[in-house]
Amino acid sequence: MFDAIVLAGGAARRLGGADKAAVTVGGRPLLDRVLDACRDARRTVVVGPPRPTRRPVRWVREDPPGGGPLAALAAGAAEVTAPLVAVLATDLPFLTPATPRALLAALPPDADGVLEQDADGRDQPLTAVYRTEPLRRALAGLPAVHGAPLRTLLPALTLHRRAGATTTFDCDTWAEIAAARVRIKEHGTVLDEWIAAVNAELDIDPDLDRTVLLDAARDVAHGVARPAAPLTTFLIGYAAAQHGIGPAEAARRVAALAARWAQEQELQDEGRPA
Repeated sequence: MFDAIVLAGGAARRLGGADKAAVTVGGRPLLDRVLDACRDARRTVVVGPPRPTRRPVRWVREDPPGGGPLAALAAGAAEVTAPLVAVLATDLPFLTPATPRALLAALPPDADGVLEQDADGRDQPLTAVYRTEPLRRALAGLPAVHGAPLRTLLPALTLHRRAGATTTFDCDTWAEIAAARVRIKEHGTVLDEWIAAVNAELDIDPDLDRTVLLDAARDVAHGVARPAAPLTTFLIGYAAAQHGIGPAEAARRVAALAARWAQEQELQDEGRPA
């Protein structure tokens, strides 16, 4: 059981003052992408000015606003009720639910938290999971949080590091945002990114095994006709919505039908009765 804090304030000076959380990568605002990675959290607290989001969150602000990430973290920590809390920045477009899960799994019993290190070995305290009470004590023990660097928090905590993280790519500049937009369209990732975007847009269970659907589409393309594949996948979704059939079960039925269809054609070609 864990809560999540997402830091979504900041002046975004290197973006010319643009609202960084609302900047889109892959057609989705950066904030929504990070909130999707927090879907396992019991409560998600977002520190920053309220904005429309696809997931329900609790909004808070540091007092006074503009106090920097340490002050924002302190404001968010005051709203946490779970014994563990994932702390994430809003400008991390490649976070997925697997990131908090991996951090939780890597948290040693004698550590106050676990954070990721990037490929250059730099600590990423905003891609981390902390034990809530030690985090609050460490924040309370600092002489000041408003305007103080986030790194001043780390010596007060016993932390475990996960090296070589691949999800710590952040978007502080327009060049980095452009690079992120290119990266999600690369051949090896575009399908995953597109399906994740569609799932979020349509509020579809993100854990649906799309392999079953792809296999059904392949079987239809080979056993019936290639143009039948996209329409068939539509019908699978339509049946799931109309009749309560699970998409995986509908796909299995369609794949079996396509196999029977292909078998009939093979027998016909061989001149044997079906």
